[in-house]
Amino acid sequence: MSFLSLIGLFVVLKLFVYLALFLTGDTDLELWWYDKFKNNLGSFKDKVVWITGASSGIGEQIALNLSKHGAKLILSARSQDKLYHVKNRCIELSEGKLTANDILVLPMDVTHIAKHLSFFDNVINHFGKLDILVNNAGRSQRAVWEDIELGVDREAFELNVFSTVNLSRIAVKYFNQVGRGQIVITSSIAGIIPAPFSASYNATKHALHGYFGALRREKVHTNIHVTILCPGPVFSNFLKESFTARHGDKYGLTHSPTDNRMSAERCAHLSCVAIANKLKESWMAKFPILPITYLTVYYPVISYKLYELYGYKIAQKLRDNQ
Repeated sequence: MSFLSLIGLFVVLKLFVYLALFLTGDTDLELWWYDKFKNNLGSFKDKVVWITGASSGIGEQIALNLSKHGAKLILSARSQDKLYHVKNRCIELSEGKLTANDILVLPMDVTHIAKHLSFFDNVINHFGKLDILVNNAGRSQRAVWEDIELGVDREAFELNVFSTVNLSRIAVKYFNQVGRGQIVITSSIAGIIPAPFSASYNATKHALHGYFGALRREKVHTNIHVTILCPGPVFSNFLKESFTARHGDKYGLTHSPTDNRMSAERCAHLSCVAIANKLKESWMAKFPILPITYLTVYYPVISYKLYELYGYKIAQKLRDNQ
């Protein structure tokens, strides 16, 4: 067999491997490799990790996952009772690695930006340091584009973007002083490819990529790392709490148990692998969301044509992954 034939065979085999992963996997190729061969979760031992939106869903499951590996935690959300429930579960799951003093319950509404610095000072006073800030608080949306009130756009940006940017700027200034640290952002596949009937939400997630993509490039020669997590549809209360077109409304409906969604536990595990290995951006979703994402990012003209052929109704169905 000639050298060129060997190269051709290698390329074909590589394509088959990629195709198999696309059809069976639920992560991008980089995250898949780290999850299978180098998850590095033991590195969380004694790290101090602050999680916003920690009372339910992905944030709660990240906290539970980290507790198993001995990370010291700050749990933040609006509901103090739910946070204490998560704290108790974390202590139990840690199997002696953590005591009550190793988990700080810090109730907060992240949109109260003026209080961020005092909350941050509470974290440093309690633990003496912060290693990782996980910005997980946020809400999705279901609404027709032209019906969305401008107040909803503002509210979505206050919660999903400005609160995250402000708290992260405080953390980065601290990381600059100590010479290391990690900022983690829970974005979405919708932050990569826009989903129909979620315009405000899409915009906030795209904005996060702009803000924190710039931060990553500015800190490229430092020991300050930025990890952006991009989940697809996940089983959580996210849909029920979603914004609508009208200010103050919530979508109110929830997903069906038969929906083709990733579990919050699986999403949290993959998120923790991405954080532990300081990956820059990680995609995670059940088939066929990831192949569509790759197609849209790398072959946008083809994706536009397919959208025109099959219409927004199918896109909406894939968006909710039902």
